[in-house]
Amino acid sequence: MSLTFTLDPAVTPALRDGILDLWTDVSNAGGSVGFVPPVTTEAVRPELVKHLVAMAEGRTRLLVGHDQDGRIAAAAFLTHNTHRLMTHWLWLYTVMVHPRHQGKGYGRDLLAAAEAAARRIDGIEAIRLTCRGGLGLERFYGSCGYKEVGRVPGAIRVAPGDDRDDIIMLLPLG
Repeated sequence: MSLTFTLDPAVTPALRDGILDLWTDVSNAGGSVGFVPPVTTEAVRPELVKHLVAMAEGRTRLLVGHDQDGRIAAAAFLTHNTHRLMTHWLWLYTVMVHPRHQGKGYGRDLLAAAEAAARRIDGIEAIRLTCRGGLGLERFYGSCGYKEVGRVPGAIRVAPGDDRDDIIMLLPLG
């Protein structure tokens, strides 16, 4: 089974709660989405609110993947640049696939849907994202067409004594 993707879905309480649960579950499974487990929905909520505000202001777009049961199984945020000299590329943030769906190819499907969405946005020539080193994420993104274009050693502190590289990846759309 594949996921059904929607760009810019209506923000309903069910969508908000579904994204919040997804983000919490991904974080608690060790996903590299801005938190270190254990985390509660209440800890994640303020970050989600920031994303929802950016969506309401037109700075960020949400891509959601639903499974065959209609549950949110994957999501990512596409964020426009605010710097006037960098409006030709966008950021891909908080790329998440629910742990119950890991290993089904949904991560690749999510990235392909994000690429398709970015291609439909006027003037966008590339997608840029960052990922946490030490998890092999750069190999996964590389297998999906992204190229490593930069690395900041030890920029992410997961815990005292556990610093990880911040890896910058780019997918040209031209």
